[in-house]
Amino acid sequence: MTESHPVRRRRGRGARERILKAATELFTAQGINATGMDQLSTVAEVSKRTLYTHFPSKDELVGAYLQSLRDDLLPVPPSPAQPTPSPREQLLAVFDWKLPETTAPFRGCPFLNVSVEVPDPGHSAHQLAAAYKREFARRLTDIARQAGVADPEILGEQLALLFDGAAARGTALNSSHTGACARSIAESLVDAALADVGPASPR
Repeated sequence: MTESHPVRRRRGRGARERILKAATELFTAQGINATGMDQLSTVAEVSKRTLYTHFPSKDELVGAYLQSLRDDLLPVPPSPAQPTPSPREQLLAVFDWKLPETTAPFRGCPFLNVSVEVPDPGHSAHQLAAAYKREFARRLTDIARQAGVADPEILGEQLALLFDGAAARGTALNSSHTGACARSIAESLVDAALADVGPASPR
């Protein structure tokens, strides 16, 4: 007969941060639907009571998880205080994926993953993912406008679509190399858009 050991629980501050960290790790590795609150409680080293105190439902935890990723993953337009890199470089840098050193399967874009796992367009998680994708395209449009292209809305939407396609294909093939291919296509799109407005365009 084997001796059972109780699950270790950590006390003190930082429970919310540990829960979000555990959610990010588990949702990234195995998806939202496959991750239960019991597993989250164990990995975060908190009691179920503490978990539900911070996040009364799984939907609220998923929402907090998405919000925690949002700002770090959105393109940031260059500002006058930081004139480099150029708008062109900013647009292309979106495809320079910074990948963690891991042997885990490539998971692509977490917001695309959520929208697939939660297909109901009225669900709060799906709405957050959709709002992120709209903001992603809007940020690209703003950068394209700073670059001086004739139709920044079209270029922004093209690059957003290219990014999503590369992320989805990379997830299906378990390969991050789609990012490099997408970047080369993006370079052609951006340079063609800049060429349309002549040599005075900022590069």
